[in-house]
Amino acid sequence: MDPPNRTQRQRCWEARDAYYKCLDSLKVNTPGEEGGKCAEEVAAFSKACAASWVEHFNRKRVFDIKQAAALRGG
Repeated sequence: MDPPNRTQRQRCWEARDAYYKCLDSLKVNTPGEEGGKCAEEVAAFSKACAASWVEHFNRKRVFDIKQAAALRGG
């Protein structure tokens, strides 16, 4: 399998950003805990990105949020 080209990566990032915007609007930090409220966005994210990328981005989101909270002192 060939690595994604620039256009495919851009589509993936845009789908990820749309999903995370939906999570942010619901004040949900951990992907998958939105109770199906972002179903359209998560479907687009899963379709546009390789499964390993989805897993990576989701873990990174949780880590980044926890790290930012720790740096703020709370």
